[in-house]
Amino acid sequence: MTKSFSRQIKKKRTSPRQREFAAQVLRRLALAYPAADCALHFASPLELLIATILSAQCTDERVNQVTPALFRRFPTAADFADAEQEEVETLIHSTGFFRNKAKHIRGACAQIVTEFDGEVPQTLPELVTLSGVARKTANVVLGVAFGKAEGVVVDTHVKRISRLLGLTRQATPDKVEIDLVSRLPRGEWIVFPHRIIAHGRAVCIARRPRCGECNMNDICPSAFP
Repeated sequence: MTKSFSRQIKKKRTSPRQREFAAQVLRRLALAYPAADCALHFASPLELLIATILSAQCTDERVNQVTPALFRRFPTAADFADAEQEEVETLIHSTGFFRNKAKHIRGACAQIVTEFDGEVPQTLPELVTLSGVARKTANVVLGVAFGKAEGVVVDTHVKRISRLLGLTRQATPDKVEIDLVSRLPRGEWIVFPHRIIAHGRAVCIARRPRCGECNMNDICPSAFP
């Protein structure tokens, strides 16, 4: 956790009532999705980093279709760093925004080779120095690949459903994350996004929420719109 983020957390006031409500949400999510995990397929921290970069504005399913061939062609950070931009673009084309993604992947891997001895760094301040890596991607890599809870991953599902549940009223990912880490026990920071994402795909669907099937409909202030 960066110093500036930690300072904002310390300034945040969270009431016992807010923490108890969050605990209820955690219990019900755990009952509904006990085995929820990262949907991206990977075999190493480097593969997870690249898959997460590719997942921006793209479904995990599409990323999982693209990465097997990509990782066979470029198995190491050095291979990606030395890759031709056009070849990477061709392999990841279907994920969208392929030019910027290819540029970021090659740039991040070049930094990993030259600045981190070819290994994906394991701290948030180091990870966010990599090309194309912000807090969300860094939190995914730290939590899923290394088991380090430095923050809460805030994607579109996490932001949307956290607002619907009243866990936050904020509109930007960083501010939503501040509310969530203030209300959730640190031991839940890694698994919470996986369960919320599973809930968003199965029940709390953006365009057609199935409130009647939701095990939180009696405590959710947005149920049955």
